[in-house]
Amino acid sequence: MASGNAIQSIRGMNDLLPDQMSTWQRVETALRNVARLYDYREIRTPILERTELFKRAIGEQTDIVEKEMYTFTDNNGDSLTLRPEGTASTVRAGNQHGLLHNQTQRLWYSGPMFRHERPQKGRYRQFHQFGIEALGWHGPEVEAEVITVGERLWRMLGLTGLSLQINTLGSAEGRSLFRASLKDYLAPFEKSLDEDSQRRLEKNPLRILDSKDAKTQEILENAPTLQDFIESEEREHFETLQMLLSSAGVHFEVNPRLVRGLDYYTGFVFEWLTDQLGAQSAVCAGGRYDGLAEQLGGRSVPATGFACGLERLVELVSLNEANSLQDNPDVYLITQSADVEGAGVRIAEFLRNKDFKVVSGLSSSNLKKQLRRADGSGAGVAVIVPDRYISGSQLLAKPLRGQGEQREMPESDLEKFLRECTDQLP
Repeated sequence: MASGNAIQSIRGMNDLLPDQMSTWQRVETALRNVARLYDYREIRTPILERTELFKRAIGEQTDIVEKEMYTFTDNNGDSLTLRPEGTASTVRAGNQHGLLHNQTQRLWYSGPMFRHERPQKGRYRQFHQFGIEALGWHGPEVEAEVITVGERLWRMLGLTGLSLQINTLGSAEGRSLFRASLKDYLAPFEKSLDEDSQRRLEKNPLRILDSKDAKTQEILENAPTLQDFIESEEREHFETLQMLLSSAGVHFEVNPRLVRGLDYYTGFVFEWLTDQLGAQSAVCAGGRYDGLAEQLGGRSVPATGFACGLERLVELVSLNEANSLQDNPDVYLITQSADVEGAGVRIAEFLRNKDFKVVSGLSSSNLKKQLRRADGSGAGVAVIVPDRYISGSQLLAKPLRGQGEQREMPESDLEKFLRECTDQLP
């Protein structure tokens, strides 16, 4: 039992331990590869930003700004916030460094974000996001591209069973009319709404659609729908998007009540969902946010993107046993005495230069004990440097995963033998 004085991590801010890292690295490699395939370039922004950035971008009536941001005043009296999401910072950087003026940009980011939420499975106070942002394109073609990036990522990771829901929020004028109609409908039910929805009724009634309160959702069953206020041009745009997705072989469902929890979204929105993570069903979500660059002080720039929670994605990959990454070493190197440790170091480095993953036993204890450690390491082959070994004499190679009997061989034959063994591993 740990001492009562032992310092532990902050609640909701988790350590990633060595046993978890192979899956994380697999996911991160897939993220970089999918971004490369679609010619998205990486951008890195600060973890700390001015609080005003997120108030302007996300919306002051959202849960994130009202309840969840880590905000403090620094020694200069400035209000700073640990970034709760990545899109606002990416667009701020684009404005600041002139990346968006008369240009198009495909950008991606990945890194830690912070929200003071109730920690639960798949939801943490420090979490990691991967996001892509396509800046400068108006049409449904870029929206279809953003969707196919996600769909290809799932295939790269061998994930199945994710479902896609899409919707359109229509034009600013249509949303304004819908907002007024929804407010009029909800006004008689104000006292029956949950506390957050009562507060939002006056300033931001669309956020009520995102309420998780069962009674509020029951009231909303007969509410007007956004689809009644979609203009013909926006409807045609959305229908073209559906055609493009169908042409790409992407399956989807239109969910007319789908909204996003961030105020900067306009037009098309979507979510990728899973039923494998309990209540936390959304794995990836995004949409169009044409007004954000101007909202943050830049020129008007059309924009579409998504963000994906890496903790949930890693958990999905881990749940899929058929796709679990085995990160075992190829070789466990055993030296039988202190006299041959120099030879052991040289042989281990030679094998690493040939791209074998080698674990050195770093011990000259008895052979039986070292072989047990070799077997427990998951390595495919144990290479044994015998007592009084000199260059050119015989090494011992013992397959540990059923590829044959122990063999003696000169060092010059070792690479070929190991390649034959590792090729047979599952």
